[in-house]
Amino acid sequence: MSVPVLTLVEFTDRPAPSAHAPLVVLGPSLGTSVTSLWSATARALEGDYRVVGWDLPGHGASPAAPESFDMAELAQGVLAAVDRCRDTTSVERPFYYAGNSVGGCVGQQLLLDAPGRVRAAVLLGTAARVGEPAGWAERARLVAAAGTPTQVEGSARRWFAPGFLQRNPVAATELLHDLQDADRASYARVCEALGAFDVRDRLAAVDAPVLAVAGAHDRPVPPEAVAELAAATGGRTVVLEDAAHLLPAEAPLEVARLLAGHFAAVPTDPEGARA
Repeated sequence: MSVPVLTLVEFTDRPAPSAHAPLVVLGPSLGTSVTSLWSATARALEGDYRVVGWDLPGHGASPAAPESFDMAELAQGVLAAVDRCRDTTSVERPFYYAGNSVGGCVGQQLLLDAPGRVRAAVLLGTAARVGEPAGWAERARLVAAAGTPTQVEGSARRWFAPGFLQRNPVAATELLHDLQDADRASYARVCEALGAFDVRDRLAAVDAPVLAVAGAHDRPVPPEAVAELAAATGGRTVVLEDAAHLLPAEAPLEVARLLAGHFAAVPTDPEGARA
């Protein structure tokens, strides 16, 4: 087991942030790049923020993972990537976080293992335990042997609410291409990390404000599981009626509005400000 090296992507297709703008860190879903999943939401996010995202090992811009890792090590990789992107005056200052699916699992791990680093979190389409270990182990074996194209058809059904593929063929195709292009071994290792992830008995320790967002049509993580996560952290739940699992791509304007409202209610010191 080892901490994976992750690549951070800066979302520049939005108003230039001020020199001391607070940092927003975005996390992806399994099989996606953070760019394809979050770009539309990042463009619509109102407020003076520097917005960055991280890619899973072997997905998007991140290199493949040569060794296995667990969710805690993945969270450590996110912190290391964030620290590399900041100057020395703002390293370890708290940031805002939003993550979808496994990105939300990493968000929970950050809230638990590095509570001083996350000012507030929006966790989308995620839960304290996602699926069953046996199911993740089976998927990991299949993808390691036959590659990520084995997952495209099923993911197209699970990821999107009815009608999204027809209304948004370009966005859907980009996301499915991300899945097909992902490194098979790294994808399998993320599956293994998801199979071992279970923080249900720890969430009462979360202090930062949490907003949990569910898609009404989400089958991998139904709204009831998202609501349980919110209740366990003392947070609140919002259900988006026209979304399934990939909420930032399916409902970017609504997700951007939710992020802006949640983050604005929890102000942080400007980046680089001194106590």
